[in-house]
This record gives sequence, structure tokens and C-alpha cells, in this order.
Amino acid sequence: MSNSAGETETADVAWYSGISRYQWLVLVIACAGWIFDVYEGQIFNITRSDMLLEILDGDEAAVKRYGDYFLGIFLAGGTFGGLLFGSLADRFGRRPTMVATILMYSLFSGLTFFAQELWHVAALRFLVAMGVGGEWAVAASLVSEVFPTRARAQASAIFHGSSVLGTWLAAIAGIVVGSEWRYAYLIGVLPALLILWVRASVKETDTWKTSKAAEKDVQPGSFRDLLFNAQWARRALLGMALAAVGLGTFWSVTVAGQNLAELRLEADGVSADLIDAKSKFAYGIVQTTGGGLGLIAFGMLCQKFGRKPTFIGYHVLALAIVPIVCFVPQSYTQLLLLLPIFGFLTLGIHAGYAVYFPELFPTRLRATGTSFCFNGGRLAAVPILLYSGDLKGSGDVSLPWAVTGLSLLFLLGIVIVCFLPETKGRELPE
Repeated sequence: MSNSAGETETADVAWYSGISRYQWLVLVIACAGWIFDVYEGQIFNITRSDMLLEILDGDEAAVKRYGDYFLGIFLAGGTFGGLLFGSLADRFGRRPTMVATILMYSLFSGLTFFAQELWHVAALRFLVAMGVGGEWAVAASLVSEVFPTRARAQASAIFHGSSVLGTWLAAIAGIVVGSEWRYAYLIGVLPALLILWVRASVKETDTWKTSKAAEKDVQPGSFRDLLFNAQWARRALLGMALAAVGLGTFWSVTVAGQNLAELRLEADGVSADLIDAKSKFAYGIVQTTGGGLGLIAFGMLCQKFGRKPTFIGYHVLALAIVPIVCFVPQSYTQLLLLLPIFGFLTLGIHAGYAVYFPELFPTRLRATGTSFCFNGGRLAAVPILLYSGDLKGSGDVSLPWAVTGLSLLFLLGIVIVCFLPETKGRELPE
């Protein structure tokens, strides 16, 4: 299935009207892969203290430092894998590339169970991230090509919004396994079963097959074509910068919700055992629920108001909510009331990448360009993450002030969006 030529948006027709069983199936499969993608990233964020305390023999200062360093390694691995597999998806097809990425991240997640040294963790996080980065770009391109123009934004937002289930799964796994962190990584082997479903159910899109047959002088998935064609290069570089803002603020600001909960609970005199469970619940369940609503809402809002106004609105409101969450709550309960709004605005932006990036590039470069934007943004966000780790670990600046300062990056996101094109109601470029 693919977008029909000349299709226009119809205000009187529900976006889901007329969507075929196969189109829903593709969305479900894409969501399943992305859920476990997110699980692989979040399970480290949730279990890293227990993991690194064991490997570093209880050195708490080193745990904080290496925790953010390993997140940087994860972002770098996602960049490399995303660029590699995005290009392969444009050259050889969406289905075989999706199979390869799922196999990669599930296999190396399971092997983390056996990690004993820091270099084991570093290598495995890099390899897991390669699969994670590649799978997102392929799935985002697949969903955008399978759904019609009038439903593309909502379907893509649902796809990215399913990440909430991955975070919930990671939070629940982290709470259940407690300090026995190794078992949480065995769960990451389960998506290998998706491979059978993908191979049996997913077909190459008509859009990709038509483009493949028509290409004679240009190599699909070519980074030369992407970066030396002025039109596509401009979109790719601006898209990468936009994603860098979102990913940088995610790892330095959004995930700090758990740390802010810990700080609040410590100030309230709660015992250490309860602090661990309650902070994981605050971030992994309460805040993430708000984030999921923000992701789904992004698709509806950008279909109504346009991609650029929705991006700008989210960035402005995210900038406003961060200092409120950092300084206003005087109890854990008050913080719990604010965290869903915090998650809605700071995490909800990310649905825009799944909606918007595939709309910026022609079919021969769709997965490559989408991956360059999102996963190139991962690499560009690494310095932000490293700076964030040093800032939070230095002791010179309190956590609330550090998080508030890092949230100023949302201003940069607003500026970047102003230089990108509006794609609302337009067919995918061919």
C-alpha cells in the first residue's frame, strides 16, 4: 500500500477511515519494534546505578560520571547504526533491513547479562544502539510510505508514541528485578521473535519498489546525493540540528525527572529503599504517561495547525515548564502532579521527528535522510550529554539550576524550525 497520487486531505473524514487491515498491521509491527528499541535505551537509564555500582565496586562518584559517558556511547552507536542501516534500507528494502536491526539489538542486549568489565558495557551499549538507531529510521519510513497523506501524521505519532510502552516496560522490569540488574537485559532478547512476524507479514512498499525500478543514474541511499544536493543537504543538516536539540534535552533534561524525584524524596526524609522505587515510579510511570499523551497529541496538532507551528509551540511551553518543575514543588505529591505536564511537553516533541523527517526526502533517500536527521542528531547531542554529566556531577551547580540552564536549548530549537519547510498536506517527495 502507498500514498495515492494527488490525494488531498479531507476535513470531514476521520483520519482512520478507510485504513486497511494491512496498514494497521504495519503500524503494529513498527510499534512493537520501537517499543523494544526504547526499552533497550531506558533499561540502562533505570538500572545503570545498580550495574555500575557492582562493576565499579561501589564507587558512587565514578557511577555518575560513567553513567553519562555510557549514554554518550549509546548515542554514538545509534548514529553509526542509523546511518548504516538507513542507507541499506533505501538500497535493499525496508523489510530485510528491519530484520537485521531487530536481531542486532536483541542479541547484544541479551549478552549484557554476562558483562563484567566497563569495556564490556561500553562495547555492548554501542552495538545495541546500532540496532536501535537503524530500526527507528526504517520503521518511520515504512509507516510514512504505507499510510495515506491524510493519516500519515497521526499514524507516525502513534508509532513514536508507542515508546511509552517501552519506558513502562523498562520501569516495571527495573522495579521487579531490583538490584539484580542482569535479568532486565535478558528481557531484551524477546524482540528477536518479531523477526518471524516481520518476515511473514511485511511487504515492501509500492513507493519503494516504484522508486527502485525508476532509479537509473542515482544510487538509492547515497550520502553523496543527500549531502551534495543543496535542497536535500539543507533539510538534512537542519533536521539533524533540530533532533540534536530534542535528544540533547531528552537525556539532560527529560530523564532528570527521576533525579528531581530522588532529590525531593531525600529532602522529605524518605528512606533510601523507598527513594529508589518511588523515583522510578515517578519517572517511568507518571512522567512517561504524560509524555505518551504529548506524543500522540503532537500528531493531531500538527495535522490541524501544521508541523512548524506545533514544533514551535511545544518548544516554547517546554522552556516554560522546566523551571516550574525544578523549583515549585514542595512535596513529592506536588512533583507528581507536575511531572505529566513536564513529560507531555519535553518528550512530546519527539513524535514530530517520526512525522516530519520522512516528509523531507524523496523515496530513494527517505530512510537515509530520516536516519541522518534523527541519528545524526544523536551524535550532535553527545557533547550536550557529556557537558550535562560534568555539570551535574561537579557539585558547583545544584541539580534544579543545572536542568533549568540546559533547558535553554529549546530556544535553539525554535530558531531552527523557522528555517525548515512546512509539509502539512503535501505528498511525500518522489
